Amino acid sequence: MLIRRATLLDGAVVDIRVGETIEQVAESLSPEPGEEVLDAASGTVIPGLHDHHLHVHSAAAEQGSIRVGPAEVADVAGLARALAAAVVGSDGWIRAVGYHDAVAGPLDRHLLDRLIPGTPVRVQHRSGVMWTVNSPGLAALGLGDHPDGRLRSADRNWSDALQRRPARIEELSARLAGYGITGVTDATPDLQPGDRPTGLRQRVHYLAPGKRILHDDGLDLDALTAWISERHQAGEPVAVHCVTSAQLVVTVAALRAAGSHPADRIEHAAMVPVDCIDDLVALGITVVTQPNFVAERGDQYRTDVPGAEHDQLWRLATLLAAGIPVALSTDAPFGNPDPWAAMRAAVHRRTPRGVVLNPVERISGRRALTLFLGSAGNPARPRRVAPGEPGDLCLLAGSPQRVFDALDADLVVATIITGAVVCRR
Repeated sequence: MLIRRATLLDGAVVDIRVGETIEQVAESLSPEPGEEVLDAASGTVIPGLHDHHLHVHSAAAEQGSIRVGPAEVADVAGLARALAAAVVGSDGWIRAVGYHDAVAGPLDRHLLDRLIPGTPVRVQHRSGVMWTVNSPGLAALGLGDHPDGRLRSADRNWSDALQRRPARIEELSARLAGYGITGVTDATPDLQPGDRPTGLRQRVHYLAPGKRILHDDGLDLDALTAWISERHQAGEPVAVHCVTSAQLVVTVAALRAAGSHPADRIEHAAMVPVDCIDDLVALGITVVTQPNFVAERGDQYRTDVPGAEHDQLWRLATLLAAGIPVALSTDAPFGNPDPWAAMRAAVHRRTPRGVVLNPVERISGRRALTLFLGSAGNPARPRRVAPGEPGDLCLLAGSPQRVFDALDADLVVATIITGAVVCRR
């Protein structure tokens, strides 16, 4: 297809011929016979956004789940009402997501039994690492004698027993296209090749089997070092989930012992002690982080994290200033899947109550946008609208400055993947 009168981020107005890759970029190009022509009307054209860390199956399944986090449910009575009003799925289960202890304290099977005793229920913690299942649900899983109903998400011994709901992958794909997303990196750990989602229009990159989630109650430096060494010996990078200071410190130590790979990644880096910054620079490791959680959970962080450690939360400007390669993502469905909301959070860093969390970590709108323009293989290097680049583009209403100022998904006019329009407003 031919896109005419497109404004690039540097202000140049050009025509773009695009197919599987971008074929030509010039001041003026003539349409070829049978070629679709899209008039950008001087709107801004950028490389399609890439969400560098989300979970496709979970994000699709969330569309048939109820949310029971602090933003939706205030207390145990509210949780009871939400579960009672939930629609039971075709598999006979109620599926709830986004829970945090601030709602009704730590969940276990006994509390869920009191709230809704007759229907299988599973409730996922908003971190994504834990589910709590009530007694009818445990019985259905063959775990009737489980002491508390708390089950690790990554434990396939129980999750494989679930009847999978029909994945709403195509619906999710359309939603992502509406944001201008043309590629995603699925960060689901232990995702087997046969379980990879189908039906996405976006290009998909998978971190598994090189993704590892750490838990503070099971940190093992020797085991992590051995796993990293094994991956590197096979010529493969690693991606390590680090949401606490302890997890990051242990990961840095393991990487220093095992050696690094150019494509190694730290996922989240929710807490970064100042002592770790030089280590990250020395390792040359890419950090894939989610400033959207400041806007979504910032007030809870201010309560849960000691005041002296608030400066460690969701660092961004500090990492960039140190020369650490950084890319942004949403962590959907555990975060809002709208990448533009994540960009605004990176710029403003306002909590739901309007408090600015770590103002020194704010970045410009231009920089926030470019941190979603990397490729799957090189997340921190922004792609360009140039010949030879993938034919994945996003057309936005208005000038580049308007885009930088608003950072709003409503500006997306068309999303193009391999030269074909997959979303148009």
